[in-house]
Amino acid sequence: MRNRRFHANALPGAPHCSRRPCFVRFHGPRPECIVSRHRIAPRQFLATLPLFADLSPEQLDLLAQATTELHVPRGRVVVERGESCSGLHAVIYGDVKLSIVSSEGDEKVVELIGPGQSFGEAPLFMERPYMTQAETLADSMLLHIAKHAIYAQIERNPGFARRLLASMSRRLHGLISDVESYTLRSGSQRIVSYLLKDDPPQGAQVTLAARKKMIASRLSLSPEYFSRVLHDMAHRGMVGIAGRSITILDIERLRAYEG
Repeated sequence: MRNRRFHANALPGAPHCSRRPCFVRFHGPRPECIVSRHRIAPRQFLATLPLFADLSPEQLDLLAQATTELHVPRGRVVVERGESCSGLHAVIYGDVKLSIVSSEGDEKVVELIGPGQSFGEAPLFMERPYMTQAETLADSMLLHIAKHAIYAQIERNPGFARRLLASMSRRLHGLISDVESYTLRSGSQRIVSYLLKDDPPQGAQVTLAARKKMIASRLSLSPEYFSRVLHDMAHRGMVGIAGRSITILDIERLRAYEG
């Protein structure tokens, strides 16, 4: 079935906007997204995001005027690969998967975006189409901040520009680490690195950010291999598994694990 666009200005009572509107594409017969153009709520939500935390009330007001609040159910496509970028998306709650899907339906998860994080910086500043598809993994609230407002804030606020550059640099560093992992580490070493990436102490619980299938794709592993290695670790007493919760039982042996 062809994708359907949910148009913010198509809502009854929605204010007219002469700029290119933000839209969300949906797969399925019924678009079930609530789009709001409230002026108060977006300002409050923007202030909670690290990227905008140091902005003055006046600066937040300007951004809020160009912000669309999106409530998106789980499993909906927010943007598609090849779509032009009209602004920056930030996650207030929920989770978003950035992925590349082949014509045969094979999927590679590129990044998982959680609360407080944003996506769309690269296509925004390069003025190129999205290279990945963005899909919600849970019922989510997103903010879409229009391109012109981001550009204006960069010109007025060097501190904001530095935070944006720092955010993009962290993403680049993460992608380089991914390339290193895929090319120089075995599959089991990638799983160990994922579990220990935040340097958890002995006995700590690590919660998987998404379903095991998504994490496996993120690590360029098959779901079957990912599950097999986790269960082997559990069998050897290195970890305990309860759904998405992984308890680190023997961190030294886990670090040395080779599969």
